[in-house]
Amino acid sequence: MIRHVVVFTWSDAADAQRRVASIEALRRLRKDVGGMTSLVVAEDAGLVDGNGHAVLIADFPDEAAFRRYAQDPVHQSVLAEHVRPWLAGRSAVQYEC
Repeated sequence: MIRHVVVFTWSDAADAQRRVASIEALRRLRKDVGGMTSLVVAEDAGLVDGNGHAVLIADFPDEAAFRRYAQDPVHQSVLAEHVRPWLAGRSAVQYEC
């Protein structure tokens, strides 16, 4: 199994409404793109200063499923419309479970 973890830090241009819309769009990826066995998208709980603002954790049965997801046009569209324009920073890792 491949686990894909992404931490998002939103720019100052991403107001509360924009952040909610981005998170909702990311959550729809499980239905709209598929290929994953689980998906969690959540906002930071605000317990520690300096954390990212949101996280996406997705599990895929294998590397091929992850690569299909990563290249899927719907996924790319969500990134282009709801994520990249509002990012100050992003960090990701994929690892085998």
